[in-house]
Amino acid sequence: MQETSITTKDAIELLEKIETLHPTDIAKVLKKIKKESIEEFQEVLSKIPEELLGEVLLELPENTKELAYEALSIDKLTDAIEELDTDDATDIIQEIAEYDQEKADEILNSLEEEDQQDIKWLQRYEDDVAGAFMQTELFSAKVTETIKESIERLKIAKANDELENIHQVYITDENGHLVNAINLEDLIIYDFDKTYKEILDNIEATNRPISVSVNEDIDEVVKMFEQYDLSVIAVVGYKGRLLGRITSDDIIDIIEQNATDQIYQLAGINEDYEHDDNVLTTTKKRGVWLFVNLFTAMLAASVVGLFEATIESLVALAILMPIVASMGGNAGTQSLATMIRQLALGKVDDDNSKEIVKKEVLVAISNGLIFGILAGIVAAVWFNNLMLGVVILLAMIANLLVAGFFGSVIPLILKKIDIDPAVGSSVVLTTLTDIVGFFAFLGIATILLIN
Repeated sequence: MQETSITTKDAIELLEKIETLHPTDIAKVLKKIKKESIEEFQEVLSKIPEELLGEVLLELPENTKELAYEALSIDKLTDAIEELDTDDATDIIQEIAEYDQEKADEILNSLEEEDQQDIKWLQRYEDDVAGAFMQTELFSAKVTETIKESIERLKIAKANDELENIHQVYITDENGHLVNAINLEDLIIYDFDKTYKEILDNIEATNRPISVSVNEDIDEVVKMFEQYDLSVIAVVGYKGRLLGRITSDDIIDIIEQNATDQIYQLAGINEDYEHDDNVLTTTKKRGVWLFVNLFTAMLAASVVGLFEATIESLVALAILMPIVASMGGNAGTQSLATMIRQLALGKVDDDNSKEIVKKEVLVAISNGLIFGILAGIVAAVWFNNLMLGVVILLAMIANLLVAGFFGSVIPLILKKIDIDPAVGSSVVLTTLTDIVGFFAFLGIATILLIN
């Protein structure tokens, strides 16, 4: 009798206890199954209950989603999407459209009329504004409504799984404009027979809701969540009309994605291809930046070539030369990372940018002096040559000064011309510190030691 494979065992075990697992855990097991057998992955995926399937699809890696969308039928995807909040449903519809527009349209047309309208409405917004991340499901009440009436509606909505993660009731006027908000934990202290209008005056001073425009840049929304320690924020349209809400889970995803993008871009890596299992594809994409780096390294090497006679005259220079370039590169990377992060957090503007650059330059000079003295002492003792120590001291100060200045200025320049500061900054900076480091060290050595 043939022994059951490990993949099959994982699949059987997953399906047996799937109702008790979180969608994230299900997605992890599916990813493992997919690596071993695509056919088994597709089979298990088709057996996941619709009430879980949508959340699972959202948790799958990008390179696995296309395979999942292709494997699942239109009916299965439609049922799964109907279980999701409007923001998540819109995300899946748009992802399917990237692979198969016809299939996405057919799924959208299969949804209930109200869901179709909500998704089509959300699809109008650009990817970087609040409207693209909001969900229309929320708990709201008119000012003329009693608390009891609104609570009864909330009970029905919860019973029908129409609402989740409800923390407050948004109070609107008769035209749907946001007036106020009350946390559910505070709502229970009021007389349920009173209308919201009757209790509004008592809470207006302390419970004014924080809201954002539907066209607000999503990065600004993220800053508001961090600044005010929010779990949810209301999204409003023209004249403050309540349209939806953005919850903290979406904000966490955005923060994580932004951080991931910055790390990859600093290294010259395309995230999309890092999730691809194809070694050849990933190699090609990384090779683009490595080719650029090879070219810049040759520029630095050509500078060294200018001082060939100097190096031949004093071999110690060849031994010490990498120290200056390496220290400059590391110092520059520190300034670069600091500036890019502060730009991402919105802490740098025209008013304080000069002060930040000045600080980075002063820090660089200070470190150049400290570590230049240390390196100079070591070099002088090592090679029994005091002037060699002076050379490395002066070169270290010069290179760290350049590293601190350009490490803070390059991101500002790229930001001014609407280029992501994280893209390509490290390559430019490394080239500058290598060239300046080699030129300063060998140039000063030529003047002080050779001539």
